[in-house]
Amino acid sequence: MTVKYLHSMIRVTDPQATVAFFELIGLQEVRRFDSEAGRFTLIFLAAPGQEGLAEVELTYNWPPEEGEAEVYTGGRNFGHLAYRVDDIYATCQALMDAGHIIHRPPRDGHMAFVKSPDGISVELLQEGHLPPQEPWASMPNVGSW
Repeated sequence: MTVKYLHSMIRVTDPQATVAFFELIGLQEVRRFDSEAGRFTLIFLAAPGQEGLAEVELTYNWPPEEGEAEVYTGGRNFGHLAYRVDDIYATCQALMDAGHIIHRPPRDGHMAFVKSPDGISVELLQEGHLPPQEPWASMPNVGSW
């Protein structure tokens, strides 16, 4: 089984200031994605020559709209580690067989979340896409991921 480290994610409150901070260290922005529907921005940074190998994902959750509650508060800045795997279904099955809970099952054949024994969120991303398979396709999310 092949696994590839992808990125670590941190939540930020001021994307411009955070990008400027990491640029001082020598990282550069390699891509950005805004989700109007999800109300967030993802910014990926990497050292020159490390694009796609070892990145930092900055997640900026847009301020709440009128009447919405704040989603994240201080202390939840670290988000998750991410790894690409050859077979997300086999990887999740091995984790379940070892007694771990799959908090966000790979219903779409692309992404899953599990927590380490210390509660660190780990995102698993399928190399390419696999077609949805049961029992994964109908599994609900379990707790937070």
